[in-house]
Amino acid sequence: MPEILLRNADAILTMDDNRQELAGADLLIRDGQIARIGQGLTTDGEVHDLSGCVVTPGLVNTHHHLYQTLTRAVPAGQDALLFGWLQTLYPIWARFGPDEMFTSAQIGLAELALSGCTLSADHLYLYPNGSRLDDTIAAAAEVGLRFHPTRGAMSIGESDGGLPPDTLVEAEADILNDMIRVVDAFHDSSEGSMCRVGLAPCSPFSVSRDLMRDSALLARDKGVMLHTHLAENDEDILYSESQFGCRPGQYAEELGWTGPDVWHAHCVKLDGAEIDLFSRSRTGVAHCPCSNCRLGSGIAPVRAMRNNGVKVGLGVDGSASNDSGNLMAEARQAMLLQRVANGADAMSAREALEIATRGGADVLNRPDCGRLMPGKRADIAVWNTRGVECAGSWDPAALLLAGPVHVKHLFVEGRQVVRDGNIATFDLPRAIERQNRLVLALQG
Repeated sequence: MPEILLRNADAILTMDDNRQELAGADLLIRDGQIARIGQGLTTDGEVHDLSGCVVTPGLVNTHHHLYQTLTRAVPAGQDALLFGWLQTLYPIWARFGPDEMFTSAQIGLAELALSGCTLSADHLYLYPNGSRLDDTIAAAAEVGLRFHPTRGAMSIGESDGGLPPDTLVEAEADILNDMIRVVDAFHDSSEGSMCRVGLAPCSPFSVSRDLMRDSALLARDKGVMLHTHLAENDEDILYSESQFGCRPGQYAEELGWTGPDVWHAHCVKLDGAEIDLFSRSRTGVAHCPCSNCRLGSGIAPVRAMRNNGVKVGLGVDGSASNDSGNLMAEARQAMLLQRVANGADAMSAREALEIATRGGADVLNRPDCGRLMPGKRADIAVWNTRGVECAGSWDPAALLLAGPVHVKHLFVEGRQVVRDGNIATFDLPRAIERQNRLVLALQG
């Protein structure tokens, strides 16, 4: 792979250990890594002049349901709370197959890439009509994003007191066997890995206590991470207290679901004791502000989490509960909600951007990503600050206050995924046509 020189950027926001910001600087990419950062760099390879641009690490998405890009803005679910929303959408999702899973993941990942994302987790917890985690992994390889898919599961259907219909649940022995299969087939633990696999029973209200415990034991045996939904809204807390006799944090701790290899989505309703637990155990949180707003779940206590040393990253959540997959917009929403809850000085634009980059990489245990430093992976977002969004800005590096929400260029492992605002790795317009045909079939 030839060297690539990103030259003369107005600013490089490194998110390194000292949070350096460099003006008029260059960045040299070699063999998928950042080779050098500084002024006056040269190369015999490819050169991009970045005058008028700000460079950041690629953004990191720590929670998504990519399959849901086929069910945006479904009318019956537009104004529902979490449980009612799920019950509206489960019958639609039950009609999906491998084509729907692949195409929805391809579109969702392209949307993320255009918003500056270079590394995305995904939580796929239903597998109707022959669907497999393999379908989304194939889509990520075609798009070119670094991927952390999780093998989710639901095992308690309506007939057993659960929320999902019986047609969408699986036998727990089958779930565990397929977890072993996908980890053995796809998980790459090496530095610079393009695909790592996690284990992710959907939620405490859709799987048994045994499956939660067994998946934790399996994950530690295989050396992979654990992920689930936790403490998302008031209904979630009431369910935990009535069914388990404790709050969600205590339930997670009892079953082995805390530690540096665990991250939980949402955590809107964590109390002080649970925040302390997550801090002590180094358990991570995927904060999903837009989805939490859309479903009326509340404002997660991110300021308190950060103050107590909890690892926090951002997640766009599924496109059926967010209706968008723009991670830059998610970062701005995170900043604004903390200000609404705690005052105008509660979170700066730069801190929110840190959460969206370095913070998310740390949640996913990827210290090789999320920061621009020699030796780290060349996952790089380039933002044009000469557009109308930045016109009049006194501080173009404050991207979340006045800046674009789509990248000019995006590099993943040194390969260009977005070029001049367009996906460079596959035919996106044709994929959108296929996506829309699938939606029409689902509506029919």
